[in-house]
Amino acid sequence: MTNKLKFLRILTLFLIPLLFLNSCGGLPKPGDARKVSADPKERVRKNLEEGKGFRLNTKKLSGSTNFEFASSNELWRASLDIIEFMPLTSANYSGGIIITDWYSTDNNPNETIKITIRFLSNEIRADAIDIKIFYKKCNNNSNCIVSEDNANKIVAELRREILKKATIYQKQRKDKDFEPYTGGVKTGTGD
Repeated sequence: MTNKLKFLRILTLFLIPLLFLNSCGGLPKPGDARKVSADPKERVRKNLEEGKGFRLNTKKLSGSTNFEFASSNELWRASLDIIEFMPLTSANYSGGIIITDWYSTDNNPNETIKITIRFLSNEIRADAIDIKIFYKKCNNNSNCIVSEDNANKIVAELRREILKKATIYQKQRKDKDFEPYTGGVKTGTGD
């Protein structure tokens, strides 16, 4: 009796979707490529008019993050400009993180520094970036100790410089975007 019950369950699982497909007009019929427009926008419009298409989540979420192109994000550009002297291990714009390689000066080759900058927002604010500084101190035997120190003045100085430069970039972009239309008449006093 249990084998028959299992068979009926499996059969039901296959028959119910077939009944739903049949009630929707059956399986889709193959299209004729000669009758379909080559323009994808036209095909989409036609399919939506005929009810053949569907859309998922057409509403824009209010809490979603809007990532702009990297060169137009002032915080990103400013961060790369400020730490340009350091070699980069990773710079992932879509992931919102910049990681430098270990860096040391010629004065003290046994001490190196590594910086990570995480972008929490595209807005130019002090809490939009999370900066972490890692130190690696090695003795002559190549025994190294890595420690994180985020309470030092380097983090505050980096944050301040990045925000200052990002503000300058933002002002330059706004000034460039707001060039009033003069109707082809030059507004300067020079010839």
